[in-house]
Amino acid sequence: MISIQGKGVSTGVAVGPLYFYRRAKSEITRAAVADTEAEWARFKAAQEKAIAELNALAEKARAEAGDEAAMLFETHAMMVEDMDYEEAIEAGIKESSLNAEAAVSDAGEMQAAAFAAMDDDYFKARAADVKDISTRLIGILSGAVAGGIDSDVPVVLASDDLAPSETVQLDKSKILGFVTSGGSGSSHTAILARTMGIPAIIGVGDKLKTEYEGREVAIDGGTGTVAVEPDEAVRAQMLAKRAELLKRQALLNELKGKPNETKDGQRIRVYCNIGSPEDVHTVLENDGGGIGLFRSEFLYLECDDYPTEDYQFEAYKKVLSDMGDKEVVIRTLDIGADKQIDYFNLPKEENPALGNRALRICLNRPEIFKTQLRALYRASAYGHLCIMFPMVTSVWEVREAKKLCEVVKKELTAEGIPYSEDVQIGIMIETPAAAVISDRLAKEVDFFSCGTNDLTQYTLACDRQNNDLGRFFNPHHPAVIRLLKMVCDNAHKNGVWVGICGELGADLELTETFLSIGIDELSVSPRSVLPLRQKIRETDVRAVREKCIADLLSDEYRL
Repeated sequence: MISIQGKGVSTGVAVGPLYFYRRAKSEITRAAVADTEAEWARFKAAQEKAIAELNALAEKARAEAGDEAAMLFETHAMMVEDMDYEEAIEAGIKESSLNAEAAVSDAGEMQAAAFAAMDDDYFKARAADVKDISTRLIGILSGAVAGGIDSDVPVVLASDDLAPSETVQLDKSKILGFVTSGGSGSSHTAILARTMGIPAIIGVGDKLKTEYEGREVAIDGGTGTVAVEPDEAVRAQMLAKRAELLKRQALLNELKGKPNETKDGQRIRVYCNIGSPEDVHTVLENDGGGIGLFRSEFLYLECDDYPTEDYQFEAYKKVLSDMGDKEVVIRTLDIGADKQIDYFNLPKEENPALGNRALRICLNRPEIFKTQLRALYRASAYGHLCIMFPMVTSVWEVREAKKLCEVVKKELTAEGIPYSEDVQIGIMIETPAAAVISDRLAKEVDFFSCGTNDLTQYTLACDRQNNDLGRFFNPHHPAVIRLLKMVCDNAHKNGVWVGICGELGADLELTETFLSIGIDELSVSPRSVLPLRQKIRETDVRAVREKCIADLLSDEYRL
């Protein structure tokens, strides 16, 4: 048995085969081939597989978001066997003796350039499609795996770390747990694991070797322990702990349907964070009171080009319809920093966390923002929608965003398209600037939601993705908690409600503090709803408020 220690970031126990994430190669291998007929046959096999993959994606998109969503993949399937494209690849292989990867790359670049040079906007847009199908074919030819996992059984997935664009493509039904060499507690891998309710361990470094692939591993997301080929005693211990956790979950299930009410009668809303319409069933399964954060950027991450208004409308409509009369807070596009999307063509920045991201991109590129707002307001007719703007630092940003909302509403009215007049507008408090001027911002919006991951990062000048910073990245730091209290005080003076949608919302060590300072809503991963409800119901706020506030103002608070 080999024991490896990392840092647990999502609790739970998993036992299963280890599998290393298969990432597509960024560079294309170019080589001369002797047997061109065999190479052509290799291309044809890849072409057939690509068409099958795209047709499967089209059916999945049709089931989840309607016919228009499926059309993109159907178009790509047809383009893969376009006669001109195929003939260019054949010439590269049979006439120039190129390997299939190089022939596909050259043909793709040539056709993309031809489309890009056309005057018609529709054909110009096809350049991105050609690049995408070429990337898919090259991936198949080079052995890359769609979705990163090629296994008939569920696995413990290992990787250095996963980018948001990679997590969105994963076949989640195949994942028992995560182990990463790098990452951080607020990385997207960790957030995904908590949403799925499976164990995750980060920071194991180079101790987890690729030669361990296929071997049985047992991981404990609570302790951060990884056991490769565990002996019978360790395996039995892990399985016993998993049984105990399942038993505890069964007890927590008895809290379903009960109010999130403290012993002294204070109620708080417990909502859920999601990244996809597919996550709604987990929210309902865990008795979430609503959705406090729908990360809409994941719709953009899973697409190869800007998602259309109708594509977004179908996704938002599904979430709102499935949630019935429960509140749904949808965050507008939040890309940049660690969430990069190729087709946005954002310039490389020295410090992207402080650069062009989130609402800044939306205000600088209003055509993209307006498309999303139209989809959101159209979907508002099907449920209880709240719209939330991320990365706010100034009052003028909020006012400009609200003006565009009014433009969209007037357009929809003129077009006879229904929408709800009862859409709340809110902002994320995730910068110290927003917290400090929250008294002024509260006059502009209906609610605040505190993104504690970024608020901690910007307040402490600590990169949230850098696991090496360890104890320096401290979400319990008094500066962070005092900012949250300031936000609550300023919000309530102006009749505005306050939530927390960052990972800190599920930190049971701080639940009493949050209740004491006046937080109205906590939005957490679906699996955290019932443990949080239990903690709330065990708390007497009157008994702890004085001590919590005194501790908060103390120089020694959590230092």
